[in-house]
Amino acid sequence: MTQIKEQPRRSTTAGRRPVGKVLPGDARRHHRALILQQLVDHGARSRADLARETSLTRVTISDLVAELIEEGFLIEQGTRPGTHMGKPATLVGMSEDAPVAIALDLSADGHLTGAVVDLDGKILTREQVEFSRGDDIAVIAGLAVRLRESTPRRILGVGIGTPGIVDGDGTVIIAPNLGWENVDLAAQLSASLGLPVHAGNDSNVAAVAESAFGAGDDQGMLLLMIGSGVGGGVLIDGRALSGPLMSSGEIGHVVVDPGGRQCSCGNRGCLETFLSAPALSLLDNDDDRRHVGTKLATVLTPVVTTLGIADVVLYGPTELLEGALLESVRAGLAQQTLPFVAQRVQVRLVPMHDELVLTGAAALVRYRELGVV
Repeated sequence: MTQIKEQPRRSTTAGRRPVGKVLPGDARRHHRALILQQLVDHGARSRADLARETSLTRVTISDLVAELIEEGFLIEQGTRPGTHMGKPATLVGMSEDAPVAIALDLSADGHLTGAVVDLDGKILTREQVEFSRGDDIAVIAGLAVRLRESTPRRILGVGIGTPGIVDGDGTVIIAPNLGWENVDLAAQLSASLGLPVHAGNDSNVAAVAESAFGAGDDQGMLLLMIGSGVGGGVLIDGRALSGPLMSSGEIGHVVVDPGGRQCSCGNRGCLETFLSAPALSLLDNDDDRRHVGTKLATVLTPVVTTLGIADVVLYGPTELLEGALLESVRAGLAQQTLPFVAQRVQVRLVPMHDELVLTGAAALVRYRELGVV
């Protein structure tokens, strides 16, 4: 009788996060986040408004609002205008002197930009220093220290947008453009600065910024960041995707021409070798720009179709992207997707001067420290 070898069963919990007991501190942090999210999204509210909108008790709201006022996040803004029966409601809102974040942008070639950014994504001060492949992290720490000394306000934390694959702890697994591999960026800076530090892929944090502070559709958005390299950030159902390999959005290293130019990652003919700002600046006619746009559309089509994305953002130098290239991307997507999809997908430009990596790095701090998206 032939024996059938039993195959090992795959665990049904593979890849899931362990579920632990919810501690009182976790619930309190969640309730604080609910209050702050309401005020960030909708402006000043009364305590009664907050209780109704968050489904928290008035006692809990009163306690947490008092705590947030004491910590400098909130301020009482007087009574609601208009005539009401009974005692007028006192409104609370975000304080103009609330804690701020230090944001650092490593995405550019040859320089590092840092800024002090408030909780609304407003850049208060900024500074730029030279930073090239192989430079020491001490350069980054030095800029962060100067930014910290430039503001009297409390620093909530430090956010960093960096090229490459970045894990949840802020370690840069690999960043070919910086020559980094397994660099524990967040941990090293946190030890140096004595502050919480959070690092993420530059394109991912830019996508978060376009959602939090811009016009991005966080239910389904792909942001393609085009600079010295090319990266992508994907938001689906309000969450940034990373995947088990933490490489979601590394669209610049999709090979579109195996016989093409050498890429910094080691392959030949990556999309980045056609679409990066240095490569685009060499194009001198619309036919070449249309050719690149068509290649980009071919790469974008399966992503847009598979994930059901309705908002495609090209974030980069508008003088290189608008016109023939943008038109060919739109035409290519329309030809290669279902008519239902083509009619609903928008492809738009966001200029580099919006500084999405800086504001996205601040948004990363806001989320990790306060739970506010």
